[in-house]
Amino acid sequence: MVRQRALSAIIVTIVVIADLITKSWALDALAGGRQMELLGGFVPLTLAFNTGAAFGLSIGDDPRWVFIPITIAAAVFLVALIVKAHPGDRLLIWSASLVLGGALGNLYDRVRWERGVVDFIGPIDLGFMYWPIFNVADMAITVGAILLAIHFWREESEARGDSPPAAEAKPS
Repeated sequence: MVRQRALSAIIVTIVVIADLITKSWALDALAGGRQMELLGGFVPLTLAFNTGAAFGLSIGDDPRWVFIPITIAAAVFLVALIVKAHPGDRLLIWSASLVLGGALGNLYDRVRWERGVVDFIGPIDLGFMYWPIFNVADMAITVGAILLAIHFWREESEARGDSPPAAEAKPS
């Protein structure tokens, strides 16, 4: 249990530090409308501030007072998941820790100022649409949420007694 909690603390810390460092870099390097490109121009870097939810969805004039308590409640839930995780449940530890680290990184921006969350990766032209501008915290939340969904799906499958198909026996 102690190792799982230590692993979780390390993951959360790495995500938060990486998010804060990259946001600080973006605020300096991309200020005043400057842009940069990565991967031969496929990934533009553009400074933006998101006061809304994911993908810039807005819910009013100053939504941070809605998002701050929701984020705190989500963080409490994620910590409870981590603390109650069964020994050896690495998928749950990794996924919940990634989401928690990302949530805390974005929460920091919402608490420190009204400008919103610092985003800087994108927009990425997918040919049929532009992927919205995002940040390291958003990447951690997305990957963690997908892994968390896989964890809960597997847990539910095991509870129902479903099991992966066994290898077919070879006729003798």
